[in-house]
Amino acid sequence: MKYIKNYIAGELQAPTLNQHIDNVDPSRGVVYSQIPDSSAEDVEKAVESAEKAFPGWSNTPKDERAAIMIKIADIIESRLKEFAEAESLDNGKPVSLASHVDIPRAVSNLKFFATAIQHFAAESHYMEGVGVNYTTRKPIGIVGCISPWNLPLYLFTWKIAPALAAGNCVIAKPSEITPMTAFMLSEVCAEAGLPAGVLNIIHGLGHKVGDAMTRHPKIKAISFTGGTNTGATIAKIAAPMFKKLSLELGGKNPNIIFADCDFDKALSTTVRSSFANQGQICLCGSRIFIERPIYEKFKEAFVAKVAKSKVSYPSDPEAKLGAVVSKPHMEKVLSYVDLAVEEGGTVLTGGTQVKLDGEYSEGFYIRPTIIEGLAYDCRTNQEEIFGPVVTITPFDTIDEVLMMANSTEYGLASTVWTENLNTAHSVADRIHAGIVWVNSWLVRDLRTPFGGVKNSGVGREGGFEALRFFTEPKNIFIKS
Repeated sequence: MKYIKNYIAGELQAPTLNQHIDNVDPSRGVVYSQIPDSSAEDVEKAVESAEKAFPGWSNTPKDERAAIMIKIADIIESRLKEFAEAESLDNGKPVSLASHVDIPRAVSNLKFFATAIQHFAAESHYMEGVGVNYTTRKPIGIVGCISPWNLPLYLFTWKIAPALAAGNCVIAKPSEITPMTAFMLSEVCAEAGLPAGVLNIIHGLGHKVGDAMTRHPKIKAISFTGGTNTGATIAKIAAPMFKKLSLELGGKNPNIIFADCDFDKALSTTVRSSFANQGQICLCGSRIFIERPIYEKFKEAFVAKVAKSKVSYPSDPEAKLGAVVSKPHMEKVLSYVDLAVEEGGTVLTGGTQVKLDGEYSEGFYIRPTIIEGLAYDCRTNQEEIFGPVVTITPFDTIDEVLMMANSTEYGLASTVWTENLNTAHSVADRIHAGIVWVNSWLVRDLRTPFGGVKNSGVGREGGFEALRFFTEPKNIFIKS
């Protein structure tokens, strides 16, 4: 049995109370390691180590901080196969997905922000005959980063990389469901020479570790990605303490397909945007709206293609979908299929648990599911399912589809398929979402702002937006 440890003051440590949580391999449904069940005492130790490290790290020249971060990235890249296999084992996703998306993008996050900080410029404002104002930006101090289970190392580094690059010291909590690659990152940081206390990784439960981080008066900012309800709880605690907050929350993303689309590209990309990572990506398009002239044609082709998608164990090179992350999550997703039927929907394909043979017979697998015949405002079409389940709905006019697309409490991402430039601009402008992809999906430029509107979050991550979040501006006026 492997025991994961916390990373505090540059050392791997057992939790203070020596309590642990089972870590389950979702592809087999068996416990394969133990996670620290950390407490507020562990968070306190991490804060103390970060306090000691902050003066030195914040005054380290940017290029030296960048060099250490690039070294961390290079080590991860050199161990890509090992990291990808660990991510797959911990999360249930196909090894091929972790190899081509999760780990390479984690490497890119570290390298991007290591170089971005060296180009991060302040502003000056000259006042004729009066003087000049100039703005400095300094690191906040100690910041908290809390990341989710769906893209573990990818989203973990997405938060800690800009925080470290800006000169902050970080208390980071990975998901207790998928902690392994964060633990491996601890080992890499020590090898790369990251000074002790600059990054502290505390494993454990949200209501213990996350709560202690959010309440700690010396942690001045919280960056969180996860569920909307948890984000609301964090905001209630942190806002009265005047902490800076960045919250990237849930989504119920529309995929709008017009009759003049490139049919083959729309079809193949929609399969991917619906079921990549078992539908466990906040950017997946879970509500598919198809213009009526091509509705039947698209539905038939979509169902046929999805029905052939192989659900299999993560190391199967032919697997299109692996296991979902846990048994409770599998049960939640399947309960929404039952709800959809109760609400009058028809399951066109999927909707059932997949039972594999042999050692994978107890794994958490779901056949990719397509449902039609539901009202746009029913619960299935309004609530985040976060699994391999999508609904399809015909539409007749732009006003109608925009009304349906904008009807949820969420506004994270959306996709529009059309060859008409005017339609593309008009629809993209009127969708209530932080991100709109036209004739594409999941094209990520790390320089662009990332985040949602409405209940999908507060603030923006990515590019200089992230560096602005993790720094405090100060205006200085010099009289001429």
